[in-house]
Amino acid sequence: MTKFFELFLAALRGTETNFTSGSINRAIFLLSVPMILEMVMESLFAVVDVFFVARIGTEAVATVGLTESVLTVVYALAIGMSTAATALVARRIGENNPRGAEQAIGQVILISLTAAIALGLPGFLWAETILRLMGGSERLIANGVGFTRMIFASAPAIMLLHTLSGCLRGAGMASVAMQSLWLANGINILLCPVLIFGWGPFPELGVMGSAVATTIGRASGALYQLAALTRRGGIVQVRRADLTPNTDLIRNLLSLSAGGTAQFLIGSASWVFLTRLVSSFGSDAVAGYTIAIRILIFTILPSWGLANAAATLVGQNLGAGQPDRAETSAWRAAIGNMVFLVLVGIGFYIFAAEVVGIFNRDPAVVAVAVQCLRIFCLGYVAYAYGMVLTQALNGAGDTRTPTLINIVCFWLIEIPLAYALAEWLHWGPEGVFWSVAFSESLLAICAIVVFRRGRWKAVTV
Repeated sequence: MTKFFELFLAALRGTETNFTSGSINRAIFLLSVPMILEMVMESLFAVVDVFFVARIGTEAVATVGLTESVLTVVYALAIGMSTAATALVARRIGENNPRGAEQAIGQVILISLTAAIALGLPGFLWAETILRLMGGSERLIANGVGFTRMIFASAPAIMLLHTLSGCLRGAGMASVAMQSLWLANGINILLCPVLIFGWGPFPELGVMGSAVATTIGRASGALYQLAALTRRGGIVQVRRADLTPNTDLIRNLLSLSAGGTAQFLIGSASWVFLTRLVSSFGSDAVAGYTIAIRILIFTILPSWGLANAAATLVGQNLGAGQPDRAETSAWRAAIGNMVFLVLVGIGFYIFAAEVVGIFNRDPAVVAVAVQCLRIFCLGYVAYAYGMVLTQALNGAGDTRTPTLINIVCFWLIEIPLAYALAEWLHWGPEGVFWSVAFSESLLAICAIVVFRRGRWKAVTV
């Protein structure tokens, strides 16, 4: 037990950054612990904002929802660039080429700021029009346009917080990425109630206060990351010269990020369609489905930590010319993920009603949520492998293959199957749930087959 706590503290401190030698199990643990905590912190942003904004009123919550739905484009690009950054930086670190990693990070910063301005400026200028197009009432627009403008103005902070986290993970500095999210969330949690409700000497800003708090928090986190990446004596030290446009690097990063962006958009679009399909069966079905999904999202956060750890390990070990170690790392992360999700799945299957009851007591809503949880849990074993191996492919720089797998499994299989089962065979919401379990299992099988072929080992980035 003492050794476990010592290892846990080492993971939090980030004492190791190069994982091309030594115990693979130790490497997975040291990387996954801060990455899991980073994912938890990232999810807290939305939870904290909605928690405090809900105290203002339904209109304020609607403003946040409408703005965030349009901001999905910014998040998609940020996640895509983060995926590319992890793959490229990890490869350079594995090659023992810190200068190459520093140059890549410089171009990531340049692209992130350019994309953020290109997307954020129109949103800031035409915030009122955006809310109107999204169906917002005139009263909502009048009260919420300031919030929307501020959020779009914070696009550079949103982009950098995601993309620099990808750079840090690739460099093996997962603990710094985690710390930056702690800082960002801590500031957001402190400032949200103060600025929303006007505590002490601060003015009461309402929903606008949430935007200001979130922006300050994200900007602080991004500055913390920049400080770590430019600090002398660190694993990498980004210089001003690294921000000079490098056509070849920019082209490489954009090519890699296209796959990561597409994967996010493909997944998001499929969930939007499934939600729309479930909504045709009434508000109880939507409520139950939404509750089940929220529960599942929080429980798979550790799984995403393991998946991101696999991406870093694969990238670094390929860079070090150790493809076999890269492959072994991914398989072990997948096995660890499977064990975790099997235990979670068994718990949910047995205690589904009790877990759902924490969020809602309506019998009709609980029935749908319990059914959804239990069916999803049947696909947990396969899902464990799918999420780790697709991230491992991304870490190798092969973002195209997971994109194609997602298109086939989500758009060509999941959506038509959900409609056929729910509408044609009259299974209702249950048909949608079974389509998800089947599609995620199929995705895992595809990922396993592709990963075992090993073509990803020859990908150059």
